[in-house]
Amino acid sequence: MNDRLRFAAFGVGLVVLFGAALGIGALVGDRSGAAPAGAGHSEHQAAAAPTGLQAGESGYTLGDITAPTIPNQQGALQFRITGPQGTVTQYNNLHEQDLHLIVVRSDASQFRHVHPKRAADGTWSIDWKWAEPGSYRVFADFSPTGGPGELVLSRTFAAAGNVTDKPLPPVSKTADVDGYRVTLAGDLTTAGSELTFTITRDGKPVTDLRPYLGAYAHLVALRATDLAYLHVHPEGEVGKTAPGPNVVFAAQAPSDGNYRLYLDFEHGGAVHTAEFTDTATAASDSNAPAHHEGGHS
Repeated sequence: MNDRLRFAAFGVGLVVLFGAALGIGALVGDRSGAAPAGAGHSEHQAAAAPTGLQAGESGYTLGDITAPTIPNQQGALQFRITGPQGTVTQYNNLHEQDLHLIVVRSDASQFRHVHPKRAADGTWSIDWKWAEPGSYRVFADFSPTGGPGELVLSRTFAAAGNVTDKPLPPVSKTADVDGYRVTLAGDLTTAGSELTFTITRDGKPVTDLRPYLGAYAHLVALRATDLAYLHVHPEGEVGKTAPGPNVVFAAQAPSDGNYRLYLDFEHGGAVHTAEFTDTATAASDSNAPAHHEGGHS
């Protein structure tokens, strides 16, 4: 289990995507063994290396990415994944999809979570257009049939043009998107804490969220310094947990610093993404929420 950054499964029914082990999500980052700035709150944390910012792992490789090379040019983004036996053509289903593609620019802007289609020869493809120039990191999350389990591999792709990096937005507990207002209660800490997102529309609570990829919401966290990446599901279970207005995650950030949070939820026939900036702070383990054993999936 990797705990460079993790969203711990503190509640019954927490579903972790991208590297669940004993109910704890593992950070996606570089496995070079070098600890990122701000890490080192314990010997265990200091020794752990983030995972996922590499193109190959466990005999599997994310191949070269082809895509339009300039912004506003329509085309196809394509790639293949190879394994010990050649091009991978069989995958295990992960939360209603065979592969999740996450794309974000190096300044943590232009976030996208999409699902390409796979051809018979193993080529993944999706219609694509870059909105702005810049260097983008492309994450592929998948579980090859007969493989080691869930893997996250990534490569960078450059869209040509004059790049103006956007500064990280200031810390805020409120995000407005598509006529919805989402408020965040709780703070990331190195000891663990609950994050509760409350979704309203026109001042009224949204109580009929639609399931999206098997959950009422998805939360992606990117560490601002290196785009190390994590994706988890909330506590509860579709059909048993109230579908809004509150969506609760249990979170633990073992390194101080700034993080960009992206909350995907479905309502009104569309998927919406609320974006936040939060700063993880050091905190005593005595302030951590209780860990409930059992019930994780």
